[in-house]
Amino acid sequence: MTKKSKWLFQDSPVLLLVLDEALGCRDMTSAWRRLLSPGDSEDGAGGVGVSAAEIFDFENSPQEIDQFYDVIANGNPIVDVPVGLLIAGGTMQARLSAWRIQDIDDEFPSVMVVATDVSEFDRAYQELSQLQTQHQLILDAAGEGIYGLDRRGNITFSNSAATEILGWKIEDVYSQSAHGVHHHSHADGSKYPREECPIYAALKDGEVHRVENEVFWHVDGSAVPVEYISTPIRQDGKLNGAVVIFRDISARKDIERQREAAYGEIKSLKEQLELERDYLREELNVTANFGEIIGNSQALKRTLAQIEAVAQTPVSVLILGESGVGKEMIARAIHTKSDRADKPMVKVNCASIPKDLFESEFFGHVRGSFTGAHKDRVGRLQLADGGTLFLDEVGEIPMSQQGKLLRALQEGEFERVGDDRTSKVDVRVVAATNRDLMEEIRAGRFREDLYYRVSVFPVAVPPLRERIDDVSLLAFHFLEQICRDLGREPPRMTQQQLKVLKQQKWPGNIRELKNVIERAVISSAGDRLRLDLVVGDSSSQEPQPSVPVASSPAEFVTITEFKELEKANITAALKHANWKVWGPEGAADLLGIKPSTLAYQVKMLGIVKHG
Repeated sequence: MTKKSKWLFQDSPVLLLVLDEALGCRDMTSAWRRLLSPGDSEDGAGGVGVSAAEIFDFENSPQEIDQFYDVIANGNPIVDVPVGLLIAGGTMQARLSAWRIQDIDDEFPSVMVVATDVSEFDRAYQELSQLQTQHQLILDAAGEGIYGLDRRGNITFSNSAATEILGWKIEDVYSQSAHGVHHHSHADGSKYPREECPIYAALKDGEVHRVENEVFWHVDGSAVPVEYISTPIRQDGKLNGAVVIFRDISARKDIERQREAAYGEIKSLKEQLELERDYLREELNVTANFGEIIGNSQALKRTLAQIEAVAQTPVSVLILGESGVGKEMIARAIHTKSDRADKPMVKVNCASIPKDLFESEFFGHVRGSFTGAHKDRVGRLQLADGGTLFLDEVGEIPMSQQGKLLRALQEGEFERVGDDRTSKVDVRVVAATNRDLMEEIRAGRFREDLYYRVSVFPVAVPPLRERIDDVSLLAFHFLEQICRDLGREPPRMTQQQLKVLKQQKWPGNIRELKNVIERAVISSAGDRLRLDLVVGDSSSQEPQPSVPVASSPAEFVTITEFKELEKANITAALKHANWKVWGPEGAADLLGIKPSTLAYQVKMLGIVKHG
């Protein structure tokens, strides 16, 4: 070591020393000298010449001697290992690193040693550990599960109750997303988006969120019903995390289920004799979506002719048509005109029945035949005995059930779920679909023999776009019906508005038309139907007033009637404009004609201002 580098070395505030090949101290910094002999002068010998055994606590760490010799012999450095330093006041805990050095003038290599005092850090760490232990004891004393989250929603701590309830240990979930660990799905297994999670809402809006009925997921994959509260944590006025406190409510749920089961048992005893009556009442009270069949278009007349032809026969009918054309209404018309009209028409919406419940819903079940079967149930097929069975959306019947349904329809007999007795029925089948059943057959999703069983007589219901002549009749019918239901006077509908309605494509057919009229009625504040607010591209219908039409539209009016309507229309425009003819918002501007033309018509029609 040169004189200059030695000077730089000795005055360093860092704890540095140099050991020779025999582990004797060749040199050390003044900082280290003060630790060994606080009273020595900084320029004195200060520890030079002492052995490593007088500097390091080899008695408690004998392996360190071998590590130093390994540095000299093989050049393997020592990196950040704990060590005890023998100082004037006792022993000091430090972290040590060492490596081999050799000056060009030195015959043997030396060892450069650097140490860092960690005694204060150790004391602080011990205090922190004690504090954490105390806090953990407090958390573990709580009977509710507790999770701590950082501002990203990752788990930072939990208590023993959380582990007991959910099975997750803190070392397994630390720094993981709480939502991904135990809140990723709803009780039915469907995905629970994180952005909808109330726990994370607390991290965004800073509000306390309480939830009384959800599930957390156990480590074994089971769902645990819980209620919880997510409380935001603020630090320096900013959201920095949240604390989630939750409780297992499985016992409460079990009690609720037992109570409901007991109540259901009592209720079933009361309703046993009324079951069939109530079931039939539910079906018979269903109101047709669009009231009576309305229209006089050629397309509709062809459908009505088919209804007249098939209604009195016992054959099965397949009603074909797009969604919203009124297939159920056609089915009810067939039933009403048949010799079964005094018997029930029972509807089965095949699209709304879960696959696993289809057999029970259709054929019925006996009590105890499966979990949840607390009482006997009459199936739709038996309820329709003597009447009509309407299979709506027949293309949605599960493939696994089509064979049993075919047997029941062909042979007129079936067995309820869990019952070994065969029941006989006499039903007339009317089915409906908006699917291409032949394509479904080719795809293997519908049985060909069932298709031919239900489609003996197909009836096609035309879409509304092929019944343009019926739009006006339907629009007036819906206008009166909706206003009657709302307790309002029907607003007037203009010929221009009817023209706009006839120009629409109506992909939703009659159902869409009814919805449009209903929205227009709701949007209309006065006696004028605001169709422009609900039908797109209505620039051709407003703002000029149009000739009002009667509640029952006719094919034509006489010249005298037309002039009276024209006079009434111009008078209404003049009154609306306060008898102003010219200028903006004048009657001519409202009617969309020239002021001179309006003045001429006023004179010719004999319109006189009154009052």
